[in-house]
Amino acid sequence: MAMDGGFDDDRGGRGGRGGGRSGGGGGGFRRPRGCEFCKAKTDIVDYKDQSMLRRYITDRGKMEPRRKVGTCARHQRVVSQAVKRAREIALLPYTGEHVRLSSGAMARR
Repeated sequence: MAMDGGFDDDRGGRGGRGGGRSGGGGGGFRRPRGCEFCKAKTDIVDYKDQSMLRRYITDRGKMEPRRKVGTCARHQRVVSQAVKRAREIALLPYTGEHVRLSSGAMARR
């Protein structure tokens, strides 16, 4: 036991976990909260609007999760249905494989 009434600490005076790192994110990008479809009072998502739907898929062609894009559960289901319809009629790709193949073929020439 230390003289000041506390316990000896082998961590070198740094309290807490993480090797002395302070918690909290700090000055990073902060996404606005709330579903953009609820804010606009939109119930229908147009599957032909490719630019809007590309926000909800990754560069690999996967659907972005709700927690990342900020949609509510109801509108995430509507968006996923619209993405699936756009993929079916070839407006959106199923995978990002075509990007890697086309860029790799151009780099080899």
